[in-house]
Amino acid sequence: MTTLEQITVQDIIKDSLKKAISYQDYRTLVHQLVEDESTSGNEKTEALVNYTMLNDRRMKRWDKTVKVSEDIKERFANFNGNVTWLVITESWCGDAAHVIPVLNKLAELSEHIDLKLVFRDENDELMDQFLTNGGRAIAKLIMIDNTTGDVVNTFGPRPSEATQMVNNYKAEHGTLTPEFKEDLQVWYNKNKGQNIIEDMVGLLEL
Repeated sequence: MTTLEQITVQDIIKDSLKKAISYQDYRTLVHQLVEDESTSGNEKTEALVNYTMLNDRRMKRWDKTVKVSEDIKERFANFNGNVTWLVITESWCGDAAHVIPVLNKLAELSEHIDLKLVFRDENDELMDQFLTNGGRAIAKLIMIDNTTGDVVNTFGPRPSEATQMVNNYKAEHGTLTPEFKEDLQVWYNKNKGQNIIEDMVGLLEL
């Protein structure tokens, strides 16, 4: 990446951070969307409204049930970096509903990690800097060094094991079927966020 490109990306990130909200504000906003029978994003279809309602329930469940081992808690408590985790999301995104509550649990363990969220459809320029295989896949976490403003790592849209499942299925079948998406939800429920935790430990080199 050239210096000019680096400056441009940093400027885009700075602009997006001005619009970013906390996890608690995000949860409140999503719950209000459910009350209003609406959804975030440019499309307001009945299906996406229903996904938002389902995701509100998912996040409420994960907020209560995600478990972090004492070893991991200690590693995060001892993290001496200074980073912002900026997550691109939408209320209807199934992967985001599973991933973001776990990220919040981890960010709460360290005073050196600031979790912020922005909506994809309100941040086109940001999203287009962090595509996955050319697509605007979410949830996407951008790890920013608060001292330099540099992007030090990214994560998403899914944890590593789920990503492998998706890649294997696409290689064999060409596209993701509704049946596979149900299987993926089952995997998330069985894994209980542990693969996300493992991936983030690796990214932070804890």
